[in-house]
Amino acid sequence: MDHCFSLHKPPSPPSFLPSPVKPSRSFTHLNSPSNRPSLRTGFTSTHFNGPKLPSFIASAGASHCDFSSLNGPLEPRSAPGKFLSGVLQNQRQVFHFAAADELKRLADDRDAAVARMFVSSGSDETCLHRRIAQLKEQECQAAVEDVMYMLIFYKFSEYRVPLVPKLSRCIYNCRLEILPSKDWELESIHSVEVLEMVREHVSAVIGLRTNSSVTDNWATTEIQRLHLGRLYAASILYGYFLKSASSRHQLERCLTLVHQKRLNQRNSLQFLDLLPCGIKSLVFGHASNVQSVPLGQGPGRQGTDFEELRCYVMGFDPETLERCAKLRSKEAANLIERHNCALFGDEQMDEVIKTSFSSLKRLVLEAVAFGSFLWDIEEYVKHGV
Repeated sequence: MDHCFSLHKPPSPPSFLPSPVKPSRSFTHLNSPSNRPSLRTGFTSTHFNGPKLPSFIASAGASHCDFSSLNGPLEPRSAPGKFLSGVLQNQRQVFHFAAADELKRLADDRDAAVARMFVSSGSDETCLHRRIAQLKEQECQAAVEDVMYMLIFYKFSEYRVPLVPKLSRCIYNCRLEILPSKDWELESIHSVEVLEMVREHVSAVIGLRTNSSVTDNWATTEIQRLHLGRLYAASILYGYFLKSASSRHQLERCLTLVHQKRLNQRNSLQFLDLLPCGIKSLVFGHASNVQSVPLGQGPGRQGTDFEELRCYVMGFDPETLERCAKLRSKEAANLIERHNCALFGDEQMDEVIKTSFSSLKRLVLEAVAFGSFLWDIEEYVKHGV
């Protein structure tokens, strides 16, 4: 029996991919049933690479909008999530080990419940143990979502970027202002080729030019709260897609280089075998000293065989596009929806907010980074990377 007790149909790929997302995209599809399997959570303790930074405190413009290191919009609802929140605040240096241990324990608890269900199969207690296994599955899924959220929190903290707290704490007299902007830190998360697509996305969805002036950044605009929430959710999905597509691109690059190197080495050896022994020694010396140059990697041609990420993505067929855009787990879909609801609230969604383009840019950049980190965390939880 599979560990996932509720199987649903996966959503169709968002219409805004691979081009910049459209702000009118609805977020309701994340609440619909899907075929996404639950994440496998059993793996040995490991940790993320990168510097271990202390907890950070970032100030906001108004005192009611507190950008403290652990003041994210979504509060953990499970014991493992609350435990990791305390570890991140008080014992940051062991946070990654604690997270791995919690995930391992959750997987063991769930597997034990499923094993008892199979052992009791055919007995009078079959229904009881099946129900216990189902409840354990739901409990573990909620806990895994909290652990994933804290891992994302940890990733943001590595760049000294606090998550924007609940907007209700940052809106005063229908005016939203998010300080500090942290644009540089949020952009440094991405590779150069991904960053270009992120900047185009920001420009498309908020109407701000890439090379805009300081005056343009601080110009004010009005936006409906509901529209802003959809824009944030769509940007998370776009960041997730970019991470998936760029990882696929890098993998194909590596495989192409390996293939070219092997092909070139084989051609070089075949050429040497055709030469008389005397000419081999005279021209090349020992055959082992011959250095092969991968195809397309000669002088003046470094990297010319590879398309930029944009061209690579635009060449996707519908099946590949759907594969890169699809959320791979129920936990990821639930986490996006819970975070978005916690950030924007479920009341006064028709409220019109006055804000600056700088604050809009901050929200969109954070959302794209959130999606990118979410993809990384899924890989970490699923494969124990």
